[in-house]
Amino acid sequence: MRVVGITGGFGSGKSFVASLFEKWGARVIDADKLGHRALNKGSAAYRRIVAAFGNKILNRDLSINRKALAAIVFSDRKALAKLNKMVHPWIIGEIAKRIQKFAKNSILVVDAPLICEANITDLMDVLIVVKASKKSQIERCSKKFGMRRNDVCKRIGMQMALSRKIRYADYTVDNNGTKEDTKKQVREIWHKLKKGA
Repeated sequence: MRVVGITGGFGSGKSFVASLFEKWGARVIDADKLGHRALNKGSAAYRRIVAAFGNKILNRDLSINRKALAAIVFSDRKALAKLNKMVHPWIIGEIAKRIQKFAKNSILVVDAPLICEANITDLMDVLIVVKASKKSQIERCSKKFGMRRNDVCKRIGMQMALSRKIRYADYTVDNNGTKEDTKKQVREIWHKLKKGA
């Protein structure tokens, strides 16, 4: 089995690249979905997050309002570091469990924005960094999430610089062109990985 990490900046198109791998037969672990589960009511992280950030981040049904929490942590590096400290260990543990569980898959993809920041590159056999211009990132996030330019820029600013992530990469996918251009690059990587697997 080869564990392939896919990372990049916010709105760079990681999930699109991961979806291509899935379409061609890889199993995908989506770290964002795990992150959402970590915030579920009743989880250990939920209790710590509510204790740290207060009731102002809660919806009426006492679930965490992710937008309210995001507004706090993406305006304050210390708050973001505090949240990551509560959530990352659980997410990393779940990724490691799933890598063991799906060990029979020839290619297993971990789609995660913070592979480099969370220091889990050692769990990956191969690292792919998806890059896009800031303009493309802003346009994608505005379209996909209905986010304002300023909010997208804040999130991008809180992540490790793309140039630093690229230093860790075995492969880089340039996602500034058409979907077809991206698909072509990813297909080449897929064939190389299949040969190596």
